[in-house]
Amino acid sequence: MFAASFTPSLVPRAWWAQGLVSASCAIAGYLLGNLVRWIWNFLELPWWRGHLARALWLVGTVVCIALVMLALWQAAAWQDSIRLRMGMESESRFFAPMACLLAVVLFVILLMLGRLFAFVLRWVDLRTRRFLPRRVALLLSIALTLALFWSIGNGVFFRLWLKAADSSYRQYDELVDEHTLLAALPERTRGYLTATQWKDIGRRGRDFLATGPTAAQIADFYGADAKAPIRVYVGLRSAETARARAALALDQLKQAHAFNRAALIVMTPTGSGWIDPGAVDSVEYLMRGDVASVTVQYSYLSSPLSLLTEPEYGAETSRELFRAIYGYWHELPHDRRPRLYLHGLSLGAMNSERSTEWLTLLGDPFDGAMWSGPPFPSELWQWFTAHRNPGSPAWLPTYGDGTLVRFVGQEPLRGESAAGHARIAYLQYATDAIAFYSHRYFLHRPDWLDAPRGPEVSPAMRWFPLVTGIQLVFDMPAAINSPEGHGHAYAPASYVDAWAVLLDRHDDSPETIARLKRRLTQAAGDHAL
Repeated sequence: MFAASFTPSLVPRAWWAQGLVSASCAIAGYLLGNLVRWIWNFLELPWWRGHLARALWLVGTVVCIALVMLALWQAAAWQDSIRLRMGMESESRFFAPMACLLAVVLFVILLMLGRLFAFVLRWVDLRTRRFLPRRVALLLSIALTLALFWSIGNGVFFRLWLKAADSSYRQYDELVDEHTLLAALPERTRGYLTATQWKDIGRRGRDFLATGPTAAQIADFYGADAKAPIRVYVGLRSAETARARAALALDQLKQAHAFNRAALIVMTPTGSGWIDPGAVDSVEYLMRGDVASVTVQYSYLSSPLSLLTEPEYGAETSRELFRAIYGYWHELPHDRRPRLYLHGLSLGAMNSERSTEWLTLLGDPFDGAMWSGPPFPSELWQWFTAHRNPGSPAWLPTYGDGTLVRFVGQEPLRGESAAGHARIAYLQYATDAIAFYSHRYFLHRPDWLDAPRGPEVSPAMRWFPLVTGIQLVFDMPAAINSPEGHGHAYAPASYVDAWAVLLDRHDDSPETIARLKRRLTQAAGDHAL
């Protein structure tokens, strides 16, 4: 398992991440071997003895050492099989030695913790045997020891770490950037947001409102008149409850005359309250600025932490916001209301998916949804993927004739597939472990490894029981930090394709779309700098 841990998975790993993966795989293999040995002894089965047993042990040792040496020799090349596909530099020749050294150190630490667990287990077992039968005492001792270690890990270390993270994210969210304060208020929020409300929406909200294309920039791109896009953002400190924040968002939309626009997009942010600029900038250009976007913050923690600590709160906030906006939009005359769309990235996609009761919308449905990087627990995404057309790959399925749902990946859409007829668009990359992880892959081979594979999935990737599952667990946080256009970092050009299948913009020529992609890609690079 230690040797197999060096094989490639969905995203490239830094040497320290490889050390974590290898240590985890090695300790899992060690525990598995000890479990088999314990069961063998528990069943009182005989062990082989003598020269044959020693010979088998020697052969096994030599084979394992040879496998480890081969894995270390190939480790950098295996990583390069992913890195080069993502436009990254080749891995350093010191990758394998540094990862191996770290893995050994971590393995020893984990082994000592395991020995401590075994010591406590034996101590409890010896005392419970005085009053209970031997096997009953053993089962009780295991349960008590697990409860003790879990309570210490969860109640002390995890809570301290969570408290520190909570304080850090809160302080970041409260930071005020004077530049965005001066830049945003005059144009984007005039008429519906006061200076006090501006400070209450948090840093993520200020960034969302202060950036993006202006009417002049959109008009310059198309050589025609354009409108200034409307953006509304309600932060955690803007009101006390999710329902009150949703009501405030609706009120600000009314004040900004957002319901007079051609399209209104209800956006669900990630756990920290972030909206991907590529997602909103691209649709504002495609709609010539005749669009309004609204979002409500439900947390300031990162998406993984938010999912761990408050998994239902994001869905509750999304439901309250959709209920408030849909209720008002539903009462408007059909010929005098905007087209209504939903959007979310990552955890925001899953919460946006949960914001509606689909059966209640049959009489007057909203116009569509664009969800990017849906995490693996997303139930609707799972259903469409599981019921995809036969022969279509799991990493980019087709469903029916494409009029209900369409999946968009890294390759640009062309011809009929680029036409705007779908009601739901999923944007996903084949190397996004947050979308393609599953607990099943610890024991079952992923179907996205079948041919044809995604364009960036390494041909050297193989499935190994337990190992691949551990690799994918560590791939999820690594996918967020992938180069743009790979993993869980979605590129503006991909957002253009995803929105195009919903918006039905037939007046945009392929040359205009290509030019828009170049402009958004350049803008994203300038913003990163």
